[in-house]
Amino acid sequence: MRRDEDSRAQKWGRRLLALLLGIVATAALPPIELPPALLIAFSGLLLVSRRVRRVGQAFWLGWWFGLGHLASGLYWIANAFTIDSERFAWLIPFASLGLPAMLAIYSGLALALVTLLRVEGVGRVLAFAVAWTGLEWLRGLLFTGFPWNLAASTWVAVPEILQALSVIGAWGVTLLTVLVAGLPAALGHRYARRSIAAGIALVALAWGYGYWRLAEASTATVPGVRLRLVQASVPQQLKWQAEQRVATLAKHLAMTRTESPVEPTLVIWPETAIPFLVEAEPDVLKAMAAAAPPGGAIVTGTIRLRGTGDPPEVTNGLVAIDEGGRVIAAYDKAHLVPFGEYTPAPWLFGWFPALGVGMVPGPGRRNIALPGVPAASALICYEVIFPGAVIDRDDRPQWLLNLTNDAWYGRSAGPYQHFAAARMRAVEEGLPLVRSAQNGISGVIDAYGRATGRLELDDVGAVDSALPAALPPTVYSRWRESPAAALALIIVTLGLLLDHRRKSGGN
Repeated sequence: MRRDEDSRAQKWGRRLLALLLGIVATAALPPIELPPALLIAFSGLLLVSRRVRRVGQAFWLGWWFGLGHLASGLYWIANAFTIDSERFAWLIPFASLGLPAMLAIYSGLALALVTLLRVEGVGRVLAFAVAWTGLEWLRGLLFTGFPWNLAASTWVAVPEILQALSVIGAWGVTLLTVLVAGLPAALGHRYARRSIAAGIALVALAWGYGYWRLAEASTATVPGVRLRLVQASVPQQLKWQAEQRVATLAKHLAMTRTESPVEPTLVIWPETAIPFLVEAEPDVLKAMAAAAPPGGAIVTGTIRLRGTGDPPEVTNGLVAIDEGGRVIAAYDKAHLVPFGEYTPAPWLFGWFPALGVGMVPGPGRRNIALPGVPAASALICYEVIFPGAVIDRDDRPQWLLNLTNDAWYGRSAGPYQHFAAARMRAVEEGLPLVRSAQNGISGVIDAYGRATGRLELDDVGAVDSALPAALPPTVYSRWRESPAAALALIIVTLGLLLDHRRKSGGN
């Protein structure tokens, strides 16, 4: 009995340690941005699990790690349920722990797979890196996908290494990150020191490539284009109150008319910037037309009604209003937020109310034409977090336009993580990205991921900026996940070779 109790205590001790290591891993992500935290987290997880032989036990160790990592990294989602606390506060536990618990299944499966393979030493680290990346890729794909806080995100703190995204994308950088971070766990095994040296060389190579790329970086801008980003930072609790509607519109109009030495070509407001169905409000269209730049337009996020049904379909979209009060361009969000904008699988989750109205998706990725500026790929809110899915590959735009409303999440890590994802997409595609957020972080990001103009969280104001020029298509833009897949194949082959040598010649 004593032996069983000790075994149970050890099992839960390992799980608690895995939970804490998952929390440590979050320190590598924005806004803390301490990349060495991943060395502790991933090496620690591999060390804690190295004597675990049962696949089920390994799964739970990985699950507890994922729970700690995701709950500490996604805590801010619960803030959205405090906006209308009388109706939605009871859902906070589901957001705080339920979502991380479901997503942690992926990290549990990664560690279970490695345990199933029975590899040791460096081979085990290689297998873990591939398994983690593969399961993280599935997390970004299955059930509409949620590729938030990828391991690659830690490198937004190191602009030089961030440039590797232009070649191998987020999944490739995640693969190398987890690999290098896990290598210290192989110390004491054959080839460990040489592998760690190779890992350091990989990081140095990535840094050197990024240093060269940034040293040669262009600062060119699109001639004749001047953008104005308006960030009114209207609290989410107030924006939709009837008595605040006109004041919210007036605030955006006043900031749009702010005098500057150079007249803006295009004015950009955030996602659902004003509490009106813009296209159905003639007075609102007239007021926006009066504030629109001559020959240009105001772009704003808005709720849109589509179709002739009763009731009509509702979309989360954007429209461009010119100086004549005409809607000259529009886009409907294609990748909706589950439970935030619609309820998936109503037969299963019909009891779970969406925060907003039941919305329908738009037709998909496409460019919009706006006066005086090149064609842009429109992205609303978290559409920007999906690697390889932000442009129409058959009709490459010249910039990315991202409208979002991070006011739902208050002063938390969420807006910083969201802004980091936007920077990553710019580097991957070699395209500038313009981001207008309801309460921040708004900014103009060039094709190297550098912010050339920025409004911080909760700032109230407008920023004027030129539009950075696009680069030629990057390796990642041309080949998508092929380089990362080839890298994974090389690592798998190397892992099998090392494991064969281990079994035939010892550690």
